[in-house]
Amino acid sequence: MNSGWKYVLKQLLLVFFIALLCLLCFAVGLMLGYSFIGDGENPFALLSPDKWQELISKFTGK
Repeated sequence: MNSGWKYVLKQLLLVFFIALLCLLCFAVGLMLGYSFIGDGENPFALLSPDKWQELISKFTGK
């Protein structure tokens, strides 16, 4: 019975690791796209909440 929980825990950790890796790749892709394809500004500027609020307001029109 104990080995079943170990298997489930391993699988959950694997899913969590894959999700974290995907999120990291997404953030790096956003930063590279914003800095090279976009304005050419500081790539870390995309991680600020002010920049996200500006981007959301452009799409929503508010």
